[in-house]
Amino acid sequence: MTLAFRDRRIVPAAPDAVWAVLTDWSRGPEWLPEVEVMSTEGPTAVGSVLRFTARGTERTSTVTALDPGRSITLTSKQPGVLADYRYSLEPDGSGTAIALEADVTTKGAMRVLGPVIRSAIAKADGVQLERLAQLL
Repeated sequence: MTLAFRDRRIVPAAPDAVWAVLTDWSRGPEWLPEVEVMSTEGPTAVGSVLRFTARGTERTSTVTALDPGRSITLTSKQPGVLADYRYSLEPDGSGTAIALEADVTTKGAMRVLGPVIRSAIAKADGVQLERLAQLL
């Protein structure tokens, strides 16, 4: 099993408003745990690299899938760890349902730590949608 966590929230905002906040990377520190600063060069597109600092360490994520206004997948790589965060939006009544699924694969020496890594990610990042919803 590689799923670290799954979450879903309904917010009283239109999908385009949710998408605007979700993909305004300068606002990432407002809802992404432990992120201090975040940016990208140019528009959000497949292949865009997001640069951010978390817990004093510079990191990157790459947009690996994109359906503008509906879904985006961000992929982060560290030695032995590959994490895919898939955010999806769909209209829900007068608001928007936001879903997040985090899939974390480990290999090599990190494989034995996979369950611990997924648990830590779930604990740290499981609040993303709650925090994002508060901004909307």
